[in-house]
Amino acid sequence: MQYRLTEQQEMIQRSVQEIARDKVVPRAAEIDETDEYPWDIFEIFRAADLLGLAVPVEYGGAGVDKLTFCLVTEEIAKASLACAAIVTGQELGSTPILVAGNEDQKRRYLSQVASGESITAFGLTEPEAGSDVAALQTRAILDGDSYVLNGRKCFISHGAVARIFSVFAKTDPAARARGISAFIVDRDSPGFSTGKVERKMGAHGISNTELLFDDCRIPRENLLGMEGEGFRIAMKTLDLTRPTVASQALGIAQGALDYAVDYAKQRVQFGQPIIDFQAIQFMLADMAMEIEAARQLIYKAATLVDQESDQVEEFGAMCKCFASDVAMKVTTNAVQVLGGYGYMKDHPVERMMRDAKLSQIWEGTNQIQRLVIGRALVK
Repeated sequence: MQYRLTEQQEMIQRSVQEIARDKVVPRAAEIDETDEYPWDIFEIFRAADLLGLAVPVEYGGAGVDKLTFCLVTEEIAKASLACAAIVTGQELGSTPILVAGNEDQKRRYLSQVASGESITAFGLTEPEAGSDVAALQTRAILDGDSYVLNGRKCFISHGAVARIFSVFAKTDPAARARGISAFIVDRDSPGFSTGKVERKMGAHGISNTELLFDDCRIPRENLLGMEGEGFRIAMKTLDLTRPTVASQALGIAQGALDYAVDYAKQRVQFGQPIIDFQAIQFMLADMAMEIEAARQLIYKAATLVDQESDQVEEFGAMCKCFASDVAMKVTTNAVQVLGGYGYMKDHPVERMMRDAKLSQIWEGTNQIQRLVIGRALVK
């Protein structure tokens, strides 16, 4: 299948390329160094209407298709994963509301996401429940007109800055996965707080934080869907957003390749640019081939999302797994092309390599993605 972008998609892509080049690239190294949330970039994206790309038009968003969203993600991630996560985080945190919310919930919360009034976060992972989602321990007990939540989440992206959280908790612990329910939690809910902010290898500028629930009381109407539907909502959300995660990895890989090619043209050894050496050309050629293969797989998965295909889960896992593995390999090789300079912070490829590693872990490790793919083959 050959993918031909529409004029509108190409226009959006060029617009985001310009923003990334002029606004994100000059800030990328500083964001990595300070590890602070880039509020200035958030405001630039807000002014460009990039925060509500995945929100339907009727709730104030742009309502773009998944492929367009992936194009935007890739262009920003070429320059900075942290800045790309500003856009993708809005999608991840709000997708449970889009998937399972009633009309009142959608109008109330999605409009805040689209306008940039609120940042969203996805509260699933716990210290004892990473890949094993059914093992989560956070409890939600109905008490009159409220649910009372107790427990702890960890590694939650944008936890320190978000105002709206899609949170998953057990309403029936004995039922394991079938006992999980989903809730919308506002930051100002009584009994809610954030804890430790993690210090990470990479992905600096994305706060990964504990969420703490100490008799946290939320209105009964903040339940998403029905009790016991939380696992389905969480898995559906991840199926729909994995092409986006893959696009982040793709952007990192493409950015690293672009930089390595430019460097190899300028770096002279033994009297000639190193790009003239076959060993370097072969490395760059392998990088380019794998990146393009990842891109086409992502486009396929994004198209299946837009078509509401029953293969979304399988291809979402494929593209996330493949693209992130490619990103890790490509960035490692980009560091090698630059040699000693690649290991120095004066060049962005060492940051890209650190950022690429996370893409193999978050939103489902690549080992889990292979399980999903394998089970699809069994079926």
